[in-house]
Amino acid sequence: MTLEDIYGDVRFERYFALLSEWNNKFNLTAVTERKDVFLKHFYDSVLPLSIALPLFKEGARILDVGSGAGFPGVCLKLARPDLDVTLVESVGKKVLFLDALLSELKLTGIRVLKTRVEDFKQKDFNHAVARAVAPISTLAEYCLPFLKIGGSCVFYKSAVVENELSAASRSISFLGGKVENVLFAQLSTEILRSFVVVRKFAKTPLGYPRGGNKPKLEPL
Repeated sequence: MTLEDIYGDVRFERYFALLSEWNNKFNLTAVTERKDVFLKHFYDSVLPLSIALPLFKEGARILDVGSGAGFPGVCLKLARPDLDVTLVESVGKKVLFLDALLSELKLTGIRVLKTRVEDFKQKDFNHAVARAVAPISTLAEYCLPFLKIGGSCVFYKSAVVENELSAASRSISFLGGKVENVLFAQLSTEILRSFVVVRKFAKTPLGYPRGGNKPKLEPL
């Protein structure tokens, strides 16, 4: 899906209208100009789909950790209706917005759960995605425990990601994962994005993710 496709899709127009309406009350995003929302939120969310290597298999079960205002999970669902998407979000106002958005867009095969990811129990996903949530060392603990063996995480990151990867190497390995690839795609002429793909090859030890916000406060 190209940026032009998104501009021509009435569903994204309705998404933007509802986001703008709710943002006046709840401050869901600091990015508010139409062209910026379409580029930096909508297009950025679906950008991994433009990479030649398919990241998400047909009909895959996707977990979006810390979905916020629906980025990237809702956008991925709009671009790939075959995906089954679960949005995990702990902030009440964002959950209310997501419920309203899914109703407005009349989407099926997607749901939002109000919970902290540490308290989430379902562990049968093919893929997990996270955008603008935390460093990779924390994201590994937020995401890998919920995947089937053979599944993968896709972390949305900036072009400069080497330090994060180095700091996360121990946690990724301990939790049963391995960095499979770092893919790059041009968001605009000025912005290059990276997508860190972590494959799960072994079971995650019991007790992960840890509660008490430890994945963020005390990364492995």
